[in-house]
Amino acid sequence: MSLLASRRTEPVLSAALALSAVGAALVSQHRFDLQPCPWCVLQRLIFVLGAAIALVEAAAVMRTAHPWIVMMPGSRALLALLGLAAALWQHFVAAASASCQLTLADRILAATGLDGLLPDVFQPRASCLEAQAWLLGVPYEFWSAALFVMLAGLAWRSLRTLKGPSTA
Repeated sequence: MSLLASRRTEPVLSAALALSAVGAALVSQHRFDLQPCPWCVLQRLIFVLGAAIALVEAAAVMRTAHPWIVMMPGSRALLALLGLAAALWQHFVAAASASCQLTLADRILAATGLDGLLPDVFQPRASCLEAQAWLLGVPYEFWSAALFVMLAGLAWRSLRTLKGPSTA
């Protein structure tokens, strides 16, 4: 695979994975009535932001190599790490509480206004304790955490690709 093709493929794959996660969450919510908590919704927002950056990155790589393109995989990596932190916080802290009202997740979501603009996607509808869901014996937030780790890895790989082949 050529270097340019690799630079395009990784961000597109990242965007597809992130948007697939949001799609799965929406199916879980609207088809199986698994209502999201604020931390769930915050992870959706992080997935969407990461996908948007990845798509812009893929388009920019196809056109020309701007110096600022290196910021995009770095931004994706940072978002993936924030998403990982949100998933782990949800599992180990927020899920143990009957109420996760007015947490950092609530404040971030309220600041964006997305809960009012797109309530079917970005409105929390359950407490963290009520929103606990499992898939194949694994909590949803661990699936989310695993995907954030994969997205961080893809972003890291994109960063390395932008710097050129390794000399080792």
